[in-house]
Amino acid sequence: MRHLPLILLCVLGLAACSGRTPPPPWMRSAEKPRDENYHGGNAGMILKFDANHDGTLTRDELIKGLKAEFAIHDTRHNGCLDPEQAGDINQGRVDADQSTATPVMDWNQDGCIDYTEFSAAPYSLFDQLDANHDGKLEPRELQRGGAAKPKDPDAEPDTAPAPDGDGEHRPGRRGGEGGPSGGSGGGTA
Repeated sequence: MRHLPLILLCVLGLAACSGRTPPPPWMRSAEKPRDENYHGGNAGMILKFDANHDGTLTRDELIKGLKAEFAIHDTRHNGCLDPEQAGDINQGRVDADQSTATPVMDWNQDGCIDYTEFSAAPYSLFDQLDANHDGKLEPRELQRGGAAKPKDPDAEPDTAPAPDGDGEHRPGRRGGEGGPSGGSGGGTA
């Protein structure tokens, strides 16, 4: 009888630790987790050079695409991008790719970004992803770099309703929206 309080305390402690209760409904997300590779991940930087859009990027396609892109940015036609041109390129990359942007850098600090410096990151990424060293990146190799899986042309389109059940896209939560009532309004953005 003397040990009864101790036994009850142990039983209550074990009961408390035995399982997790699910969070209340207003704390559960009805949305799918977003894909952090929404711009194609690292592979998105080089996949845009797939000239024939066959899902396979060859080294020749990469070289031609990079040379064409460098020529567009080299408005003075001197084979050199100055800091102002580099700033414009970098701002465009940040605007397009947000935190996944790879900046153009003057690696040797000579005040000029030449083609070698401009193309260093894409060439390096190509070499890293080309697992079989055949000079082309096939879809499975590109997936290692974050590219989306190729869509199955025979697959049926996704016609499932949105998570909130009304057929419309539900915007992400910001500020103080979506409290216990489950509403999506009333907060500040």
